[in-house]
Amino acid sequence: QVQLAESGGGLVQAGGSLSLSCAASGRTFSIYTWGWFRQAPGKEREFVAAITWLGTNTYYADSVKGRFTISRDNAKNIVYLQMNSLKVEDTAVYYCAADPSRTAGLVPSSYEYWGQGTQVTVSL
Repeated sequence: QVQLAESGGGLVQAGGSLSLSCAASGRTFSIYTWGWFRQAPGKEREFVAAITWLGTNTYYADSVKGRFTISRDNAKNIVYLQMNSLKVEDTAVYYCAADPSRTAGLVPSSYEYWGQGTQVTVSL
């Protein structure tokens, strides 16, 4: 089992920045892919970014490319999501996800482990 706990959400004005963290515990050595997803009210959960266990490969949704950066600290078992140039449409609950397989990608159902989520609200 792997436990994930997000932190760092909050309220920020449009154009501002936030940094989210996902602290992992348990059998973290089994995880190959780490991801960030988000879900706005009334919408489906959507892919934001992903990173492989060595950090050598990263993937981003087109909507956040160039603004968000995913990274990880293997020694601390923490995955980060740096969010810059935030827009009102980035408002959502952000979830950290992890999966042991190499095939976990853009679809939420392909991830086995999930955190509880952290709220990000971007105001005008």
